[in-house]
Amino acid sequence: MFHIDTVADERTLSLGLEVRRRVFVEEQGVAPQLESDGLDASARHVVAWLGDQVIGTARLVIEDRVGRIGRMAVLREHRGQGVGSRLLSALLDVARREGLEGVYVHAQLTAVGFYGRFGFVPEGEEFLEAGIPHIKMVASFDSLEEATS
Repeated sequence: MFHIDTVADERTLSLGLEVRRRVFVEEQGVAPQLESDGLDASARHVVAWLGDQVIGTARLVIEDRVGRIGRMAVLREHRGQGVGSRLLSALLDVARREGLEGVYVHAQLTAVGFYGRFGFVPEGEEFLEAGIPHIKMVASFDSLEEATS
């Protein structure tokens, strides 16, 4: 069974970045320079461990009392097992502890239903990010409480 941890050291961060490289660069064809945006040093990161292997990762970037969830990545062979849900829940817990007013994500269109189950709602028009269709989805903690209760 996997477990979720916050990233507390460079080694664990590197393992999470490798998961992102495999998912975004190798699998989805995102250019490496687009995947690495310079925000990792200031972000809060979580990873999913299965034994001694990191199988998923996500981050929270705080911008003016609002959190941007992003870089959610789970290795292909571990999808559909609740890893992404647990990663997202962990980041939402971090955002609550930080006293943020709400959170948002630039969701790939294929993930709109996933985020919707957590109380996120689409805002605005679809756009391309790294050549992949996305839409901004937002949630206040009031809507998140309703979706998870």
